[in-house]
Amino acid sequence: MSQQAQSIAYTYKLKMQRLQHQRILSSIALDHLFPRVIAHLQLKHNAQNGYSVQRKKDVYQYQVGFGNSFASEALPGVLPIGQNSPQRNKYDLYNEGINGTPFTTPREQNERTWFYRIRPSVSHLGFHTTDPQNPNLEAEFSLKDPKQHVVPTQMTWDPIAVPSESSKVTFIDGIVTILGNGGPMAREGLALHLYSCNTSMGKTAFVNSDGDFLVIPVFGRLDIQTEMGKMMVCPGEIAVVQRGIKWKVTLPDGPARGYIQEIFGSHYELPELGPLGANGLANVRDFEHPIAHFDIDQSVWEVIYKLGGKYFTCKQNHTPFDVVAWHGNYVPYKYDLDAFITVGSVSKDHADPSTFTVLTAKSKTTGVPLAEFLVAKERWDVATETFRPPYFHRNTATEIIGIVKGSFGGGPNSVQVGGLSYVNGFCPHGVGTDVFKAATEMIVFETSMMCTITEHAMKAKKGEHDVATWDGLAPNFLKHIDEINADLRAARLPLLAQD
Repeated sequence: MSQQAQSIAYTYKLKMQRLQHQRILSSIALDHLFPRVIAHLQLKHNAQNGYSVQRKKDVYQYQVGFGNSFASEALPGVLPIGQNSPQRNKYDLYNEGINGTPFTTPREQNERTWFYRIRPSVSHLGFHTTDPQNPNLEAEFSLKDPKQHVVPTQMTWDPIAVPSESSKVTFIDGIVTILGNGGPMAREGLALHLYSCNTSMGKTAFVNSDGDFLVIPVFGRLDIQTEMGKMMVCPGEIAVVQRGIKWKVTLPDGPARGYIQEIFGSHYELPELGPLGANGLANVRDFEHPIAHFDIDQSVWEVIYKLGGKYFTCKQNHTPFDVVAWHGNYVPYKYDLDAFITVGSVSKDHADPSTFTVLTAKSKTTGVPLAEFLVAKERWDVATETFRPPYFHRNTATEIIGIVKGSFGGGPNSVQVGGLSYVNGFCPHGVGTDVFKAATEMIVFETSMMCTITEHAMKAKKGEHDVATWDGLAPNFLKHIDEINADLRAARLPLLAQD
């Protein structure tokens, strides 16, 4: 083969590698400037994209998987082949890496992503303390703080109110911390928040330097734009945005509220399936990751960093959402809870509630989870001669229940959509006298840690242990004393003494 033929063959091979490497082409915010170019790119998109999904109720497309590496470019040929940091990128884009784990973390746990962006993140105007702060936000949890409390009993909370029209509250300003353990400085712990907001973030982005956010909307969609692309998250879905990633929330439906579970020092994983085999619970292909999308905007933006539960602001003269291409496995994602495959007993008794686990996060103690996220939704229970509701129990874990659809419990402490029920470790709990019958989609935040309750949450609590809920659980055993003594007499055993 001649040198020229070898060169042509090598060039063609590189082109084929690039097409195979390229996962998908996404739209870019230039259609009002270059409509012909965009039309051309959309044609290429149809011809060259990798596998992606787009649900009927969603306006965006996604790459699917969990824990694997992805690649996405909004302009063809931007991702470098064979290296991460070329001396010069196509269109003079800047290389930038983000690491979700230390460099020397074992390969199967190592998380990182490479960006190819218009301007690097370091191009900003410096930091200052945000004013005003969010007074309802906490990150460090300790009984040494006189404004944090520990309670041995059950507690419930109503949903927090949607802000009035006269006040403008964004997603990050509407976060209210209820409880938590540990903190980001020691790199282990978690926090549970509620959020309620009525204003889009506009030209403000957010970076959580403390931990990973698991966001569960219950009212109003969240249009989440991240450095990697966009996600539309509806009630009944969840989204995870990891520590250090820039993102913002737009409210397409107006006011919104929901739950947030935040974890420090760990990342969410899929639970092991054990004897279930290769499939079941939350399947890998149902997790959806954004595709590359970039904006061209050289106006003033604010990026607010959360560090130690405090907000710090830096201004910059360009949008933070200018990533033209990226590849890696440190990527936000969303998941539709309707896709969860419920597993249970089909003969008798119950499987443990761990079979409802969607995501788990490891603690520093081997075999003990830091946090787990579960979903219990409508399902068939076909076990015979079995008490259908969850059995009465005392759990080593702390359990916090939220409602996405329906309601939970009855009486004055019933939990409504957006509300919470809290049970500390080893606190007795179970169904009340009147077992709930309504169809319910319930989520559970579970942790092996003991939690403290914030001052705000103590003041806002709906109630504690309601005696009337369980007062009707009579000691029916005592009705059978004569029958029991007859059985004991027949077995020539001592009879029960009666007062």
